[in-house]
Amino acid sequence: MTTATHNRLRLRIQHIMLGLLHAAAAVNMAALSGICLFLAVRGSSALSWEFLTAYPRAMMTEGGVMPCIVGTFLLSCGSMLLVFPAGVATAVYLHEYSGSSRITRCIRFGISNLAGVPSIIFGLFGLSFFVTFLGLGVSLMSGMLTLAILTLPVIINTAEESLRRIPQSWREASLALGASKWQTIVRIVIPAAFPGMLTGCILGLARAAGETGAIMFTAAVYFTPHLPESVFSPVMSLPYHMYVLATSGTDMDKTLPLQYGTALMLIFLVVGMNLLAILLRDRMQRHGRQ
Repeated sequence: MTTATHNRLRLRIQHIMLGLLHAAAAVNMAALSGICLFLAVRGSSALSWEFLTAYPRAMMTEGGVMPCIVGTFLLSCGSMLLVFPAGVATAVYLHEYSGSSRITRCIRFGISNLAGVPSIIFGLFGLSFFVTFLGLGVSLMSGMLTLAILTLPVIINTAEESLRRIPQSWREASLALGASKWQTIVRIVIPAAFPGMLTGCILGLARAAGETGAIMFTAAVYFTPHLPESVFSPVMSLPYHMYVLATSGTDMDKTLPLQYGTALMLIFLVVGMNLLAILLRDRMQRHGRQ
């Protein structure tokens, strides 16, 4: 085979693979658009000011989802406040200090396994450890800790990848100017990698907001007549509220529009929180370039 023939064959294979990637992206976008359109058509009739600000009533067949919105926001954002520093610290240790030792390989193996554990297993762990053993009860704190462990692998992997993208020459230049390794990491490496680390926070936030299995035993309740007064109070959440309406509703015909409306509100909430995080990340990136 001549060099020209080989190059043409390689170019043709490249075009085929790019076409397959574009087709896969189009299928995903079509599926996402179809789901959003379906929920918008079915759930738009339930959206109103009362739906956003009222408590559920009449055995969940009337009212709104205000406590569910507040509970979902507190659970997801609270879990990120707990897990983000721990995930970044773990990534810094793995990439900057540990090298390629056996213990590092064991830690990375454990993180990979943790990422593949079903969320219901995290819920059962949270029930046995946080709720029962530590005595936190079914509470906002138990749910945040459970969600923090669930999203920890995402934060660690994304933070470590962001650290890999920082040129080694930056570290060497800082050390050559007399800075210690700790000063180099804190003042040079982490600020440069921080916008990329926020990407992991965004992914973890989206997953935490949509989880049901991890909170149904640790934080969420069927109904509560008031908003959480402290981190030791139980909460309602949008995913668990949808589960309750779909499985334990007394009048399925009346609750069906509320189910679609709740799903639509969950999408709006996740998209809104992600947009805020993305805007913050982009602002930090622009500030870093300046």
